[in-house]
Amino acid sequence: MDVLRFAGNVLWFVVGGVIAGLMWYLAGLIAAATIVGLPWAFACFRLGSYTFFPFGRELVPVTHLTGRDPGAMGPLRLLGNIIWFVPLGFALMVVHLIAAVLWFATIVGIPFGFAHLKLAQASVFPLGKRIVSTDVAALARQHNAANTLASARSR
Repeated sequence: MDVLRFAGNVLWFVVGGVIAGLMWYLAGLIAAATIVGLPWAFACFRLGSYTFFPFGRELVPVTHLTGRDPGAMGPLRLLGNIIWFVPLGFALMVVHLIAAVLWFATIVGIPFGFAHLKLAQASVFPLGKRIVSTDVAALARQHNAANTLASARSR
């Protein structure tokens, strides 16, 4: 399976992943130039590295990894994501959605289309996400589901 992930990542990088990743880095530079946009810039640089080689890795909410309630950060992240969406997030989302549709039309590019859909979702809500291997993401989802079930049973 690792050979397929490696091959998928190399093929992705060559046929457009490098351009998509550079778009995220450009968005990060624009956000960093404003100084106030540094939180978004860091998220863009993280997502840019993810965009170069997306296969075998996933975006996971920080709360799923830590198992802690976001507390005051939840509404602040939401506000930050809304502020992000207007100047840069919308443009990145549209580009990734168009790329996804084009890849889906090729039939053989369906995995690349799904990767672009994940990136389109990330362009809407970049704050509060971390990039982890698919194994860690599965464990985090499983642990989060077990905690949710336990809290529902205790009510």
